[in-house]
Amino acid sequence: MATGKVYLVGAGPGDPGLISLRAVECLRRADVVLYDGLVNPLVLQHAHAKCERTCRSSSPDGRILKQDEINERLVEAARVGNTVVRLKGGDPFIFGRGSEEAAYLRKHGIEYEIVPGITAAVAAGEDAGLSLTHRDHASMVTFVTGHESPDKPDSALDYELLAKLPGTLVFYMGLHRLPKIAASLIEHGKAASTPTAVISRATTPLQRTVTASLDEIADEVSRAQLVAPSLIIVGECVRQREELAWFEQRPLFGLRIGITRPEAQAAPQISRAIELGAQPVPMPLIVIRPTADTDPVDAVLDRLDEFDWLIFTSANGVDAFFHRLWETGRDTRSLGKIRCAAIGPSTADALAEFRVRADVVPDEYRAESLAAALVPLVAGQRVLWPRANRGRDVLPNELTAAGAIVEQVVVYENVDSADLPANVLAAIESGQLDWIALSSPSIACSLAEKIPAELRSNLGTTTKLATISPVTSQAATDAGLTVSAEATTFTWDGIFDAIQKVAGP
Repeated sequence: MATGKVYLVGAGPGDPGLISLRAVECLRRADVVLYDGLVNPLVLQHAHAKCERTCRSSSPDGRILKQDEINERLVEAARVGNTVVRLKGGDPFIFGRGSEEAAYLRKHGIEYEIVPGITAAVAAGEDAGLSLTHRDHASMVTFVTGHESPDKPDSALDYELLAKLPGTLVFYMGLHRLPKIAASLIEHGKAASTPTAVISRATTPLQRTVTASLDEIADEVSRAQLVAPSLIIVGECVRQREELAWFEQRPLFGLRIGITRPEAQAAPQISRAIELGAQPVPMPLIVIRPTADTDPVDAVLDRLDEFDWLIFTSANGVDAFFHRLWETGRDTRSLGKIRCAAIGPSTADALAEFRVRADVVPDEYRAESLAAALVPLVAGQRVLWPRANRGRDVLPNELTAAGAIVEQVVVYENVDSADLPANVLAAIESGQLDWIALSSPSIACSLAEKIPAELRSNLGTTTKLATISPVTSQAATDAGLTVSAEATTFTWDGIFDAIQKVAGP
C-alpha cells in the first residue's frame, strides 16, 4: 500500500468563511482530519472524512493529547495510505507548532504540504477596526508569543527591546500573563498611556474587545472577564477603533440562533446568520430524502403530456421531481406546454436552476395565496402537484373546488430527525441559545415532540422562537410552543429580520 500524504492546513482565526479555497479542497479529499481545539467546527462541513479532535489542553472529555501523540497519529494515519489533513487554528506556522509537525513528518519519510491560513492577529485587528500598520501610526508590527515553552528556564523575551520598538506589538496567547506583560513593558520604558486592546474570541459572534491605556488594561480586562483565546495589541493603532469598528455593529451580533433546516440544505442559512453577526447552531429537526417508492412518480412521468399545470410548493419538490425526470431518461423537453407555478421566490429560483420559468408566483408565499392566484386559471384543467409525504391539503382542496382536476404524487419524504443533539439541549437548559428559527409547520411540530418536558418552559423565555409564516406560527402554537417573532416576508431572510426587530436596539 502506498504511503499517504499529510496537509498541514490553516483553518483561519475562527470565522468559517475565512478559510482558503485550497484548504477547502484538502478537506474535501481527506480520509482523516485531525483538528485542534481552536478550529471552528463549522469548518468541518467541508469534510466527509473521519474527524478527530486533538487537544493539547483539557478537552470536554477530559483527555489531553501531547504533541508527541499528535505527531505519531499523523504518521500512523498516513502510513496506511490515507490523505490526512492536520487542521490548525489560524496559520500552521505562526505560533502553531506546524513546523515541528512538518519536521517530524520529514524525519519519518511522510510527504506533506503546508497550506497557509489567516493568522489571528491580522483578522482580530481588522474585525476590531485596527490597522496594525498605518502610515500615520505604525510602520512595523511585531508578533510576540505571550505563552513561551514551559521547558525554558527563563523568558526569552527582551522587554527592553520590545518597549523601544516603534509600531505595533501583538501578543498571542498572553491573556493569563497580561499584568506581567503590561508591567514589564512599562518598566522598560513603554509609556503607561500607550493605547492597548485585548480582543477575545476574534472573528466569531462571541468577539469582545476591551481598550484602555497600558497601565489600566489588565484591570479593565479582569472586570470584563474576557476569556481565551485572546490577543493583546499595544500601540497607537488602537486609537482607530472608535472610528473604524464595524464587526460588533452587525444587526444580529452575538445572538446564538438554532438553524433547524435539514443538514444538507442549511449552508445558505448558516452563512447568512454569520454574515449578520449571529452564531449559527445547526440543529436539523427533519431529514429530506427521495421517496422510497418511485413507481408512482415514474407512472406520472410517463403521462406528463396529460397535464396543463405543474405546481411546486418547495424547492425540495422541484429538486426531487426534476432529478427523477433525469434519472428516467427524460429532461425538461418532456414538459412540453405545461405551465408551472411556484409558492414563492425560493421555489421559483429552484425551478430556474433547471431552466424553467415559473408562470405564477403569488405575492405572499403561502398555499392560500398560491391557490388564490391559480383559481381563475385552472377550471377544467389537469393539475399535478409533486409534493412531500406530509403537509397541508389547502392547495388541492381549493383548486378542486375551482373545477381543476388535481393529482398529487409524493416525490420526497419529510422525516423527523433523531433526538436533539446534546450540545443543543445543554444550550437551551443554560440559556445560551437565544433563538430557534422554525421554517415550516413540520419543523415546529418536530421541535415540540423532541424538546424534553423539563426544558419546555425555556422555549419562549430564555430561548425564543421565530417562525417563517403565520401557518408555521399556528402549528407551533397548536403544539404548545410560544412564538416570539414571525416573519412578514415568508423566507429565511424574513426570519432573521423578525428576530432583529424583537432583539435589536
